[in-house]
Amino acid sequence: MSFQTCKTFVHLHYRSFLCCCLWRLYHYGTFPEGFHWGVSSSAYQVEGGWNADGKGPSVWDTFTQKPGNIPNNDNGDVACDSYNKIDEDLHMLRALKVKTYRFSLSWPRIFPNGYKSSLNQKGVDYYNRLIDGLIANNITPMVTLYHWDLPQVLQNINGWDNPEMINIFNEYCDFCYATFGDRVKFWITFNEPQTIAWSGYGLGQIPPNVNQPGDAPYRVAHNLLKAHAQVYHTYDEKYRASQGGLVSISLNAEWAEPLDINVPREVVAADRTLQFQLGWFAHPIFKNGDYPDAMKWQVGNKSELQGLTESRLPSFTDEDKAFIQGTADVFCMNTYTTKVVRHVTSRLDIESYETDQDAEKDNADGSINTAVNEQKAVAWGLRRLLNWLKEEYGDPEIYITENGVATGIDITVDDTDRIFFLNTYIDEALKAHNLDGVRVKGYIASSLMDSFEWLKGYTVGYGLHYVNFKLSSRPRSPKRSAHLYFDIMKNNGFPLTEDVEMLYGHFPEGFMWSTASASYQVQSILTNETEFCLSYLL
Repeated sequence: MSFQTCKTFVHLHYRSFLCCCLWRLYHYGTFPEGFHWGVSSSAYQVEGGWNADGKGPSVWDTFTQKPGNIPNNDNGDVACDSYNKIDEDLHMLRALKVKTYRFSLSWPRIFPNGYKSSLNQKGVDYYNRLIDGLIANNITPMVTLYHWDLPQVLQNINGWDNPEMINIFNEYCDFCYATFGDRVKFWITFNEPQTIAWSGYGLGQIPPNVNQPGDAPYRVAHNLLKAHAQVYHTYDEKYRASQGGLVSISLNAEWAEPLDINVPREVVAADRTLQFQLGWFAHPIFKNGDYPDAMKWQVGNKSELQGLTESRLPSFTDEDKAFIQGTADVFCMNTYTTKVVRHVTSRLDIESYETDQDAEKDNADGSINTAVNEQKAVAWGLRRLLNWLKEEYGDPEIYITENGVATGIDITVDDTDRIFFLNTYIDEALKAHNLDGVRVKGYIASSLMDSFEWLKGYTVGYGLHYVNFKLSSRPRSPKRSAHLYFDIMKNNGFPLTEDVEMLYGHFPEGFMWSTASASYQVQSILTNETEFCLSYLL
């Protein structure tokens, strides 16, 4: 176990101990001027128009249109119909008065077959109208270049398991920079690459539904890191000087709380879990261009014991490391929950990214149920995660690019659970900023409106706005949480209000502060100590 690992976790828990009375209490204060408040969406989840105006099919079109894959055979064919409702979406954003709107570009809407030669101008026109509308309303576009909807044609050549995708993706991103970069100043290359690699190519739960848990996720992640680095350098070399934007990548993480902070192997297991999930991509980008030592040792050692001639985790050349290192201008993170982690010794006869970690996750004590069982609400974990990022990656500027809570379809506009979630989670981010010095620069609530929620279809909603999917017009209505979030953004946090301020104050100048004792109490202690000393000498 490294000294730094222990030091980081003990530091976090020591601070927790010192602030035991404050850690879970409300902190009043505000974020600095210029804090980036926003909301999010993604193309497949909201746009609809799956084959409108020349758009090509994506892997999610193929997957969801097959009966039985999604509850109620839901799909994103229409979704929120944002492709035809730019004005309605802009109205919601304008009413909220958000500063930032995070959305994604649909690759197959712009290049139907994945290549520039198939350019679809009507798709480009749609995004130009959306971006122009945002700019006209003083809303900053935060644009994700890839949010899981790969053109199906490219999956037919093995998708992200094919190294040729690095240059193909670069061609697409180069076009987007050139076309939209005069107005877009915040680019995100990939949304949750760990989810792409593990859920898409390991578990096979999401498209392209490849179930090869032992090696495919590592190969795919290798290609994703190289592709990210390539498009970062393309922006650096061709566009940064003239456009002046930022480029990053949105990584997903959940805080890993050690089962017992006093047991070294539990602390190491928690750190190892974070390295496998977050460090898999963050360590190469924000540290030394290479995978975390914990990953290299775990996968390499297990591969050898499994009789393999080389590690299932690919290695980078020195040239690769230099190319990948430092390829993000800020740290972007999606987070929803916290898990308690304990060490386990996994079976060697199973080759899997999951068992490579020798760790087991469970729900944290006091976690609050949500409509998605895997995403229980544990607000205090956000502060610890932000502090860990600060310690691990050299105090970067951090943007929380997704954070939200799922509610059931029985909830329309009266979403009290989301109100509690937003209040507590945002306040933990505020504590991290104001009390711990973490450089939190932005918070993006997930999401603008209820939408197609991937494997859950329309059975849950994350939106600040309710969308009635039973009606073809897809009407949007603000929920109670939208009104709360409006106030939080307007106040830039949680300033001390008059009704609370009366509980705080100062005693008058000259107030006498003292301590007390009693002769009998003090003398009895001294007598006992004297008797002890005398008996010891005798």
